[in-house]
This record gives sequence, C-alpha cells and structure tokens, in this order.
Amino acid sequence: MSTFQIDTATSRANPTPAPMKRLTVPAIRAAKGKTPVVVLTAYTIRMAQILDPHCDMLLVGDSLGQVLYGLPSSVPVSLDMMIAHGAAVVRGSYHSLVVVDMPFGSYEESPEQAFRSAARVLKETGAAAVKLEGGAAMAETIAFLTARGIPVVGHVGLTPQAVNVLGGYGARGRGQEEYARLIDDAKAVSQAGAFSLVVEGVVEPLAIEMTRAIDVPTIGIGGSVECDGQVLVIDDMLGMFDRVPRFVKKYEQLSEKIDAAVATYAADVRERRFPTVDQTYQPKK
Repeated sequence: MSTFQIDTATSRANPTPAPMKRLTVPAIRAAKGKTPVVVLTAYTIRMAQILDPHCDMLLVGDSLGQVLYGLPSSVPVSLDMMIAHGAAVVRGSYHSLVVVDMPFGSYEESPEQAFRSAARVLKETGAAAVKLEGGAAMAETIAFLTARGIPVVGHVGLTPQAVNVLGGYGARGRGQEEYARLIDDAKAVSQAGAFSLVVEGVVEPLAIEMTRAIDVPTIGIGGSVECDGQVLVIDDMLGMFDRVPRFVKKYEQLSEKIDAAVATYAADVRERRFPTVDQTYQPKK
C-alpha cells in the first residue's frame, strides 16, 4: 500500500530496499526451541531501517514514554502516540515483524475495548501484531483478539504498566507464591492464543521454567539465556543513558560519542571554522 512507502524525494531516510517477504506470525511461533528470536525496540523510521536487517521482530514499545518523551513511566503514554510511532517503524522496515504495544488504559476494561484499540493500531500503522501486559486476567481478552484476527504477544513478570501496584521495578518471582502464579500466568496467556510471550524481570529459574512450560517462544528481557529470544530497549543497549536496568548490556556508548561530536561542532562554530566553502553556496563562475 502506498500509505506505507517512503517518499525518497522529500525524506532524508534512505530508500527502503527491494521489498521482500516479512517474517510472519507463524514463522515466529515456529521458532520455539530453535535459533533464538532477535528483538529490539524501535520508535522512528531511521532506527527501524538500521535495525531491520538484523532483527526478527521490531517492538514499538511504550517505553517510548520514558525514552523519547521524558515521562516518569509508561502509564501516561497514549494510543495516538503508539500509532504515530508504529506507523513510522512500519514505513522504515521491510523484513521484521512489527509489534506495537497497547498502552495503559487502551485494553484493560473489556475485550471489546481491546479489540477497538488493537484494530486501530493494525489499520493505522500496518503493523502485524499488538502486545499487551498481564497474565491470567488478560487471557479472555487475548482469546477474543486472536479469534478475530489480531495476533497478540503476551507480557508477564515485571509489567511496567502495573508499576503502581507492584511498587517498583524489582525482579518478580522471588517468593514461592508469586513464582507459582507467574507460571500459571504464562500458561494462561499461551493457551489463550498469544503467539509469543515477553518474560521481563523475573528470577532466572522462573524464566527457564516458563520457557519449558509453554509451546510458544519466550522473549526474555531480564529473564534467561535459555529463553527462545531476547529483547532490549535500543537506547539502553546503545548506551544513550547512564542509568539502565541490571539486565541491560551496553554494546556501545553512543551518548559519549554524540557529546564529543557536538562539542567539536560548537567549537567550530565559535571559532568560525564552520561552515567552510564546502558547506556554502558560491556564485556560478
């Protein structure tokens, strides 16, 4: 659809490579127990273009609330925000399966509310699936959505939208009762029809047991290397922030490189070393 193509005449974004078939929901589901699924968050068209060749899924996470907007949590994020960024990521990708987070308040009230919100997401972004948080309490909603053609990624363990109830971002499953409940949550979500399950911020034995207990891929973030895949927030793994969760490995320190580049630019401007003849328009001879 032309709606999702990049106008390279007016955009700084690189042209999208020759179209190829995107990974599908059945392909991700079939990855259970095989080569781990690679997932990263993406919020913009340019980042999507860079990540797309390396990833199996791109997650437009509601973490954009903190990462892009400086909000204290993901709770204030709106459906319109998710749709705007989801559409950008779809436009910038051609290979990865794109999943968009359902923000807080857009699906919890009822399965019908969840369907209306999810239908908007898929229709207005071109994404293939939505992700929603919650365990057994969301099973009915997940079943309702999947029965109506909306693929769902589940999310259990540390669920950031419930931070006010959880009382913080500490690891889950340390107590025996919570450990057992989270196993039941994972089973309920997978049995309801979710095609994969994000397992966030749980003790490692729990992540391993969840992975063995369900027949769809688990995507770990603060889980275990034995999960069927891994996801990180792109800005965290690239070192854009000083403070990151324990489960993040910084693969680069981009904030330091950006700081150095900007410092050099500022010095060039103040010392009148920029722009030079190469960056200005001269009269034709």
